[in-house]
Amino acid sequence: MLDNLAVHPEQLPQRPWISLRERDQINSTAVFSVMCYNVLCDKYATRQLYGYCPSWALSWEYRKKGIMEEITHCDADIISLQEVETEQYYTFFLETLKERGYDGYFCPKSRAKLVSEQERKHVDGCAVFFKTNKFTMVQKHTVEFNQVAMANSEGSEVMLNRVMTKDNIGVAVLLEVKMDVFSSGLKPSTERQLILVANAHMHWDPEFSDVKLIQTMMFLSELKSIRERASVTSDPAATPDPSAIPIVLCADLNSLPDSGVVEYLSNGGVTENHKDFKELRYNECLSNFSCNGTSGDGSITHGFQLKSAYESLMPFTNYTYDFKGVIDYIFISRPLLSVLGLLGPLDSQWLLDNSILGCPHPHIPSDHFCLLAQLELRRPLPSSSLNGIHTHR
Repeated sequence: MLDNLAVHPEQLPQRPWISLRERDQINSTAVFSVMCYNVLCDKYATRQLYGYCPSWALSWEYRKKGIMEEITHCDADIISLQEVETEQYYTFFLETLKERGYDGYFCPKSRAKLVSEQERKHVDGCAVFFKTNKFTMVQKHTVEFNQVAMANSEGSEVMLNRVMTKDNIGVAVLLEVKMDVFSSGLKPSTERQLILVANAHMHWDPEFSDVKLIQTMMFLSELKSIRERASVTSDPAATPDPSAIPIVLCADLNSLPDSGVVEYLSNGGVTENHKDFKELRYNECLSNFSCNGTSGDGSITHGFQLKSAYESLMPFTNYTYDFKGVIDYIFISRPLLSVLGLLGPLDSQWLLDNSILGCPHPHIPSDHFCLLAQLELRRPLPSSSLNGIHTHR
């Protein structure tokens, strides 16, 4: 019945650009933009879930045009996408974005290994794209949460029964920033500036707050190892400093701002008896994911000094008939990274005035709104040379 409705809302208003601060005019910095976007893969875009959207507007052939328009309009230097179907990554996203000067890395969810070749085409995963005129890929990594859970279960039945059974993944690319991206005045330097860009999609079910929190802990634990290995130099006299490699973490965390996941990322840790663990017996294995091992106060910590780029600027990033809330995030590590500006929210009044019950919608191709942040990178003090890393092009 909804298919026969004429959908003619007023034109979609532009989302405002919010400037937060000016670029550093004294020190040499690099400025680049980062996009985070759950594109809603075709397999999940069903009439059962999105009955309020006309089926022609729910079809992939229609939606993919709007998704690519959104991506190309934002023109971000780094693009992190979730819910990218395997076949669409190679035949649509990578093909289209390569023509616009990007290269990328993609990995499907772990179930891709267990299904037929035909089914594998439709398994979704996470992708990171970057402009090759600004960055060179040094390393690429996939983190399979079920594998990490199995390796760190320490005999915990809930770890094996709740966490290991979910096939979510994260990807990370270590990028070298090209020298001409830095503002003029940079003295010739043999030091390479690296950044670690991470992208993940955590388990969706609200009943599994424990799984989301542990998946996030596992991801940061793996990123810590990646960064530490990357900071090791060929010069034995140099002291490796992992914090010289800042992190950009993009994710659909499927977690609200008041969740244990966001508390853990923002505050640097949570207690072992946090309510999101649901009093389940994880204690024996949680210390494996803490940067301090088993800490004296019973908390699981990380050392990344992360800050949400958006803070509380978005009223929602996911907008459906029965759920409207913030579950998508861009986190950056301080003090080397700071936020210059952000793409602001869509005017909520426009959604109300046009009686839009949820997304997707003929004007809005996903049930998520993209995040876009302009970041400034300061070079660290030259105490940590990173010359010894071998580039895999």
